Amino acid sequence: MSDEIYDQYTRLRFERPADTDGVLLITLDDPDKMNATDADMHLQLSRVFRTIDDDESVRAVVVTGAGRAFSAGGDLGWIAEQVGDYTQTMRVMKEAGDIVRTMIDCDTPIVSAINGVAVGAGLAVALMADVSIINEDAKLTDGHIRLGVAGGDHAVAIWPLLCGMAKAKYYLLTADFLDGREAERIGLVSKAVPADEVLSTALGVASKLSAGPVDATRLTKRALNHWLRQALPNFEASLAYEMLNFLGPDAAEGLAALQEKRSPDFRNPT
Repeated sequence: MSDEIYDQYTRLRFERPADTDGVLLITLDDPDKMNATDADMHLQLSRVFRTIDDDESVRAVVVTGAGRAFSAGGDLGWIAEQVGDYTQTMRVMKEAGDIVRTMIDCDTPIVSAINGVAVGAGLAVALMADVSIINEDAKLTDGHIRLGVAGGDHAVAIWPLLCGMAKAKYYLLTADFLDGREAERIGLVSKAVPADEVLSTALGVASKLSAGPVDATRLTKRALNHWLRQALPNFEASLAYEMLNFLGPDAAEGLAALQEKRSPDFRNPT
């Protein structure tokens, strides 16, 4: 299959790294904005894993971010378009659901190279990957509570499976940050390494997966992901709750606080 199929993805960069057979490197490519997710990137992330699954030349995928961040969360201008807007909220809900569902259904193994901060939809891609390699100093937070919306996206589906319910509730309800070392300790990611080893380690894992038996690898992933498929009703509920909150006053206050760089007042939202 020709690499021209990837030309439609203007916010993502695709490379076939040297000395890796069958590995595709995808880079979230907006370093000036720390790869914050805007309308175009969100839409493309909701579709790209279907394209990858159809590309028989790709036996393993690595996803990373350009520059110093993996993804710094949702672009505030894009979020502002959604708050209080039903039509936009429904559009975003479909795309957010597709990101999670297509990553689950993509039989090609996905490795994330979490080179820096990861928040929001970017964090969903980072943690929904089959193997996650993180910069031990990188900061993570789900962050939905900070914005005044329920923890939708990926979190309810996978955090309890990765790190247990107690840790999942703590970090999703407080929106506290944790670093790569702690993420590895609690089982949220596969492995934490020094910053300069993240990409090479991820590519090494992907090369190992690519060199393995294709059908056995893909079917093992498919079977393991039945655990996630069992969690999809919980995920769909959380996503609906998140989108409902985007139509209420807390999301408007959370957005205003982020724009004004102040603490939100959810007790007296404007």
